[in-house]
Amino acid sequence: MSGSPASFIFVSLVSFVSSGFWGCRERQAAPSPPSNSAHLDYSARDDRLTGGVKLIPITTPKGAFKVWTKRVGNNPRMKVLLLHGGPGATHEYMEAFDSYFPAAGIEYYYYDQLGSAYSDQPDDPDLVDLPRFVNEVEQVRNALGLDRDNFYLLGHSWGGVLAIEYALAHQEHLKGLVISNMMSSIPAYNEYAKNVLMPAMDQQALAEIRALEARGMTENPRYMELLVPNHYTQHILRMPPDQWPDPVNRAFKHLNPKVYVPMQGPSELGASGKLANWDRSADLGKITVPALTIDAKYDTMDPAHMEKMSKQMPKGRYLYCPNGSHMAMYDDQHVYFDGLIKFIEDVDAR
Repeated sequence: MSGSPASFIFVSLVSFVSSGFWGCRERQAAPSPPSNSAHLDYSARDDRLTGGVKLIPITTPKGAFKVWTKRVGNNPRMKVLLLHGGPGATHEYMEAFDSYFPAAGIEYYYYDQLGSAYSDQPDDPDLVDLPRFVNEVEQVRNALGLDRDNFYLLGHSWGGVLAIEYALAHQEHLKGLVISNMMSSIPAYNEYAKNVLMPAMDQQALAEIRALEARGMTENPRYMELLVPNHYTQHILRMPPDQWPDPVNRAFKHLNPKVYVPMQGPSELGASGKLANWDRSADLGKITVPALTIDAKYDTMDPAHMEKMSKQMPKGRYLYCPNGSHMAMYDDQHVYFDGLIKFIEDVDAR
């Protein structure tokens, strides 16, 4: 939810393993991934001409549009569709996956949701709606030919909201689910910001931030001047701003406020838009496919809540990034990707 400089806006050995943490246990070895040459051989794919890019037609209550996707790799058993955050951000900040998934032989898909930079951007507030986005993901899945034998859905931040909603509506198509850096309750997220994150901030800076928000001045340059050192580099991406990776900067630059603000609200210290009352905590037990929740010590999301989520899902697991924040895929990268790949391979071996 929060997450962009423009506004971006996760006893006995048996009981230890069942709690969702990784444990030592015997399991069938995963089938070997495709060889590197086979993994990157696009000769038999219908997207060879475009380097894996497909513009997928989708239907909406307001007409037909196209959304952008890009496939990387080949693997008939492990195909991951990546849902970016925002809402209204882009796939670009997820390009760190290029450094890890190819070596693991995982096929994966970048995807810009409707309204995001690489896809059509209709200026219609009626399309900025959670059920419509869920329907869009289902249309994308169908167009890409993903199914329960190979389809893993990974949602980061807002993408985690979308992933949870998709799983509750269409889990018959899923092989695995990953909820990265997103709590299952926006009211709980707001409470964590209010009771944990804000009290730890410089109180003079916080007072000025809140005053700017109260006056509707979140576009004032001073707002970001205060947020970057007091919030973003503490809880969004724990690197000096001049060292932020180019994929992150590009995604933030391309964020669409006409999607972000109606859903998230203008504040970076909590949600107040259409998602303000969203809460699926009571429904997590209905998600019966293997699921992984990922969170980090310094995230805007409550790690205890994220761990509890993993226990509420019958086949849930939890990955904790001790040095990471909301974008743990960058500031705790090895832990993030090692744990994520381990989960995908483990599910594939079942």
